[in-house]
Amino acid sequence: MQIIGDYHTHTIYSHGKGTIRDNVEVAINKGLKEVAICDHGPGHVIYGIKREQIFEMRKEIDQMNKEYGKHGIRVLLGLEANVMDYDGNIDVDDEMLQVLDMLLLGFHYGILPKNGKSMGYFYGLNPLSKVLPFLDKTMVDLNTQAMIKAIEKYPIDIITHPGSKAKMDIEKVAEAAYNHNTALEINSHHSQLSIKNIEKALNTKVKFYINSDAHHPQDVGEFQEGIMRALYSKIPINRIINAKE
Repeated sequence: MQIIGDYHTHTIYSHGKGTIRDNVEVAINKGLKEVAICDHGPGHVIYGIKREQIFEMRKEIDQMNKEYGKHGIRVLLGLEANVMDYDGNIDVDDEMLQVLDMLLLGFHYGILPKNGKSMGYFYGLNPLSKVLPFLDKTMVDLNTQAMIKAIEKYPIDIITHPGSKAKMDIEKVAEAAYNHNTALEINSHHSQLSIKNIEKALNTKVKFYINSDAHHPQDVGEFQEGIMRALYSKIPINRIINAKE
């Protein structure tokens, strides 16, 4: 299996350690055909970009494509948006969407939810459910519905590391994702999708990406852990969007 593009990499615009150029040059050296720069959305109070930076990044990436196009690589502007509340709202507006090539979405700590109910669920019941089993099903249901509502509201391309920050019913999320042309990520940096959750998702027709989630330039294009899980789970190659034989 060969992965031809890395669609989840971070830069110094959020909490990565390299520039856009650094990531692009590593991607070229590793033979990738595409690389997406997907820093955290502005709703993340620690790592999020400032809203106006997305427009600066658009100009920088357009320049990268002019400069590096002769090397056979395409650079994409993405954003790893944040689920901001349990009504499925995220930290991206229409003007931002117009300049993005890709929209990624995940649950992340470090956000300030948009209402008190969501604050209580995410920072109160969510962590408690990991130690109090009687809360587990409630939070899985709430997290699942929040993600499905977001999938239904926004043109999301990839759900990042589904299940790693907030437990969800992966099969239900996968079904909704398939119905809205959204893929699930097998993240080589996080434990999700795990083999167990990949197998659940395979009960649907959802497709997958294997990404690095690189936070250092040298980690761009490092997919070994994700490939291992995909092979173990026997995902048909035609269901991994960025893979070929």
